[in-house]
Amino acid sequence: MIRKAKISDINEIHAILAHFGKKGLLLPRSRSELYDQLRDFTVYETDEGRIAGCTALHICWEDLAEIRSLAVLEGHQGKGIGRRFVHECLSEAIALGIYRVFTLTYQQGFFQRLGFRIVDKSLLPHKVWSDCIKCPKFPDCDETAMLMEI
Repeated sequence: MIRKAKISDINEIHAILAHFGKKGLLLPRSRSELYDQLRDFTVYETDEGRIAGCTALHICWEDLAEIRSLAVLEGHQGKGIGRRFVHECLSEAIALGIYRVFTLTYQQGFFQRLGFRIVDKSLLPHKVWSDCIKCPKFPDCDETAMLMEI
């Protein structure tokens, strides 16, 4: 089941992001950041009540939002959960009146299949890069910027 995150999900979200952060696949988030940004997050809850994936839609500007922290635990990959997360984020963006959504990713093929296109990072406003300072790869980011205009 995909649903909005609750306060009780924070520890599991933190563990998932730390797991993929150690692999260098995404930017891990501190618990403090997760509490601050809880309303951004959506989770995948298994039938057993465990959180097996998460994503966030972060509003960056009046006309721009970012899909970030998209992660699905290995045992649950390949079941369409990531695709459902993206669709959920896009629906939320539309409901908020935001029609440009981007992501920074290593999974270009996944996002291209969903309708995103590769863009030059310089097209994104500088405000977007505030989280990049926390990244161990900064300033040599090797992620691909991708954008969808809905």
